[in-house]
Amino acid sequence: MGIFGPSKGAAYGDVPPVEERDAAVNDIPDLPEPRTDTVIAKDVTVVGSLQGEGVVQIEGAVEGEVSLKGYVIVTSTGAIKGPITADVVRIAGTVEGNITALDHLQLERTGTIEGDVATVSFVIENGGRLNGRSTMIQPKQSAPRVDKLPKKKEKSESGEEAPV
Repeated sequence: MGIFGPSKGAAYGDVPPVEERDAAVNDIPDLPEPRTDTVIAKDVTVVGSLQGEGVVQIEGAVEGEVSLKGYVIVTSTGAIKGPITADVVRIAGTVEGNITALDHLQLERTGTIEGDVATVSFVIENGGRLNGRSTMIQPKQSAPRVDKLPKKKEKSESGEEAPV
């Protein structure tokens, strides 16, 4: 086929032979398997809120709220301007905002936090900077289901057990 129409001897609507079509399909690379991790690349800036589950590694910049059920990792080139709420937070870059880590927070030697911190477990490596207050919170425990507990039985005056 020519650039501006069919080549000599070919007509519009001609279908290439099956062998040519199969060869073209086999040249398409396979897509990578989907990952549960999200990476905000070094030269990328995200404006808005990030919410969801999984692991988010920030090498670039995020301006807005980050709320995850999972991990937030801010690398040495990463920066967040806004509050963070996650199960585990690891900071090697800079964060301007309050952080709530429901399980663990690690401030690495290259990391800086400008804001208040609330967490169950807090590790600050030598050189890490926290400009704010820290509050230690209780670990989140699952409450027992009351409706699943067996009913207590009391003994009546006659000596028989009766449900309460």
